[in-house]
Amino acid sequence: MAALAENIFRLRKEKNVTQEEAAKETGIVLRSYIRYEKGEREPVASVLIRMANYFGVTIDYLVGRTDKRN
Repeated sequence: MAALAENIFRLRKEKNVTQEEAAKETGIVLRSYIRYEKGEREPVASVLIRMANYFGVTIDYLVGRTDKRN
């Protein structure tokens, strides 16, 4: 899921927040969030939903299935 890693990295930078802030706001353990952003781990559906809600995009956008954010 390279697209996921790239997208959450870009979205976090656009939001101008740290990995720690993004992890805290989405209820994800920091180490897990870092691994998602590095592409070392794939999140379960409930985590994808929380990330999509936090970044204001669809899950399809997060995982690279579409270029449309909404």
